[in-house]
Amino acid sequence: MYTEVATINVKPGTEEEFIANVQKAVPLFKNAKGCTSMELQRGVENPGRFRLLVGWKTLENHNVDFRQSPDFQAWRALVGHYFAGPPEVEHTTSVSKAF
Repeated sequence: MYTEVATINVKPGTEEEFIANVQKAVPLFKNAKGCTSMELQRGVENPGRFRLLVGWKTLENHNVDFRQSPDFQAWRALVGHYFAGPPEVEHTTSVSKAF
């Protein structure tokens, strides 16, 4: 299991619209091959910075299956115009869980 961590800075004043459009995109992720979860977090100190956490069974499910799909294009059409710059994306995997 892998977690995609996308740090997304949005244009000032568009935060609420961005959140609403991420909600509209939930079905795109639910239908994606290998997608197991999706969560949007908002910065407390910097409310214009968000972290999108998406669970994937394999890296290929994200990097190939989803990114090369029409659903990825639909995702970007819903939210891409809110981006203040390119998202910073990395993948993590759990190495320790306390509880």
